[in-house]
Amino acid sequence: MSGTPDGTGPARAAVPGRTRPRITERQGCSPAELRDHRAAFNAAHLPMAVVDHNGLVVSANTAFTTLCGTDPSGLPAAELTGLASDRRTWQAYRDALSGRRSRFRCTRRLKHSDGRTLWAEITITPLPDDRASGRRVLLSVVDVSDRRELRARLRHLEMHDAVTRLPNRALFFERLTAALDSSAYGQGSTGRIGLCYLDLDGFKAVNDTLGHRIGDRLLAAVAGRLTECADSGGLSHGGGHLVARLGGDEFAVLVEDSTGTEQLADLARTLLAALQQPFDLDGQRLSVSASIGVVERTVAGTTATRLMQAADTTLYWAKEDGKARWTLFDPERNAHRMTRQALSSTLRPAVERGEFAVEYQPLVGLADGVTRGVEALVRWHHPQFGTLTPNRFISIAEEDGSIVQLGRWVLRTACRQAAQWLRDHPGSRPVFVSVNVAVRQVWDSDLVTDVAEILAETGLPPRLLQLELTESAVMGSAGRPLQALQALSDMGVRIAIDDFGTGYSNLAYLSRLPVSALKLDGAFVRGFQDEAHANPADETIVEALVQLAHRLGLTVTAECVETSGQAARLRRIGCDTGQGWLYSRAVPPDRIAELIGLTALPA
Repeated sequence: MSGTPDGTGPARAAVPGRTRPRITERQGCSPAELRDHRAAFNAAHLPMAVVDHNGLVVSANTAFTTLCGTDPSGLPAAELTGLASDRRTWQAYRDALSGRRSRFRCTRRLKHSDGRTLWAEITITPLPDDRASGRRVLLSVVDVSDRRELRARLRHLEMHDAVTRLPNRALFFERLTAALDSSAYGQGSTGRIGLCYLDLDGFKAVNDTLGHRIGDRLLAAVAGRLTECADSGGLSHGGGHLVARLGGDEFAVLVEDSTGTEQLADLARTLLAALQQPFDLDGQRLSVSASIGVVERTVAGTTATRLMQAADTTLYWAKEDGKARWTLFDPERNAHRMTRQALSSTLRPAVERGEFAVEYQPLVGLADGVTRGVEALVRWHHPQFGTLTPNRFISIAEEDGSIVQLGRWVLRTACRQAAQWLRDHPGSRPVFVSVNVAVRQVWDSDLVTDVAEILAETGLPPRLLQLELTESAVMGSAGRPLQALQALSDMGVRIAIDDFGTGYSNLAYLSRLPVSALKLDGAFVRGFQDEAHANPADETIVEALVQLAHRLGLTVTAECVETSGQAARLRRIGCDTGQGWLYSRAVPPDRIAELIGLTALPA
């Protein structure tokens, strides 16, 4: 008994009187046939190459050589055809080379040696084993650019609006459904989604008075501006914000992997501002406005139907509230129609019941990344309506006077916490706490006495307390408010002007007020976000304000710092501290404790 020559087949018995033919590597192929095969291989228009088990090109035909623009012999086939560009394809290719996979096919975008790009279907097919050369495969390349382009054109026509060239309702819901598939969100994703649903105010009048041709041109121009706004908002989980026309004069901007309501609010403000600029259409100068419903929530538990219902309801609120505005979806308004009076009636006892809490957001030195202080931000954990941010109840508290009681509680809580940090970290650089003070607190209470008593009670040094007042509260101050500010400053308490640059901006008062710091409104800093198309005027204004403040002996804090690019530009023009999501959101006090003596808290 003897086995096959290569030892891989079963043994066969010799047949007496018959000579068994010798098995060769090309059994049944004569030298002439081999020459014919080689000639056909070289003459084929289809690019082909023989690749060994190490992935190196053994031989290639003329078409493959022309594709590469060089003799590929001895070069890695994966590098020539892009098979190593992603892990999944690379592993499948290696399996095909090693014999663990019988056949492999994929599509890759290649660059031809003549400079053009093409979509190519690459196929790996095993060749008969060669004992001398080992396992080899045949790599072939088929240009499928025309087929792919035709398919893409047909799908584009099917899924895009003919007037605006935007994705239509079908594509929008396809993308929305995919975005709501929670399995698509991996590690590092926020798992949230946002939607701006907008409707042009009075568009029917344009069609009725100027005709549908002008109406269509207006819709196309609106689509262009919406797309520009979405593109300037940066990339998201799905590769960018999707702008779609849902029908008539209704549009939607889908934000996948959103970072929170603030991102959607910023986008809505940008969209409104862009649409408020006049449109010039065939000599017709048109001004339009829009109403926008804004929804932002977690992907988990959300369906496309529920999201669109919420967006439609919120758009109705925006129209009802006066049009030309954006409105954020409010679960309380939607579910309970909670009125301002209902909040007002429960606000005073809520302080006594302990429904309020204070969170803290770091103020970080731009030069060294060290936390200098924190701003105290109050939250209302309402038993029925969940957590409410200050913009939901502070104005109510100011109207009914309960701001005095609430403000005193926030001040005491923040000072007590800052004093605790000071005791717990005696070897670290102390951080100051910054507390917002409403105008009514200055007028309706003895603020100076309250501050003095609370500092004495908590043991916090006055230099570690900063009081923030808005521009409108201090600009033009005289009499009692000015006296109170001066007394607080004499006590050693810092005074800061909040949201500077959005109110009166009466610079003459800065030299006469006992102010130690300015907080630049976030509108200035947001102008720094687009690094590629930076507006020099934004930087010039901020730099001038910073220089002016420094000449007056004031420090400057920039609010709403969200990117490292913004921080770098602010640092370059001399701004002292930054505050925003780049460093941290508002967090509970135990998280701030991690910052004492350390660099900024990771976002």
